[in-house]
Amino acid sequence: MRNLTRRRTAPRSAFAAIASHVLPGWDISLIFVGPVQAQKLNEQLRGKKHIPNVLSYIVGEKSGEIIICPSEAAKQAPTYNLQPTTYNLLLFIHGALHIKGWAHGVRMEKCERNLLEAYGTAHSYRYRHRHVPSKNGRRRGGRG
Repeated sequence: MRNLTRRRTAPRSAFAAIASHVLPGWDISLIFVGPVQAQKLNEQLRGKKHIPNVLSYIVGEKSGEIIICPSEAAKQAPTYNLQPTTYNLLLFIHGALHIKGWAHGVRMEKCERNLLEAYGTAHSYRYRHRHVPSKNGRRRGGRG
């Protein structure tokens, strides 16, 4: 795991445990990059010009790489009512599932929720709407 930014990320042990669970026997590299590098890689690897939150790809037999842009993740985390470090874990899970060959859909989202909850996040994906005011100003998911 290499962090090429100054941003705080989730604990290494969580990333390692998730990688072992989703991709047993694989060698997974995790790299954190800034927005300029993330955009360059996205254009180089996918031909897209926007700044991605996560990129993942296979680099060899049972070897893959996941690249996360923490600054982009920090912007998006509030949408899910997650702390940026927790959202980084979600992005890692997402990237690992893509390496495994999964496509976007209900199955992937359910697996992401289950893994995020299982690997010790304080701000579970399951409760992403808790304490977010509804249109009438009352909290969702709770009394009041």
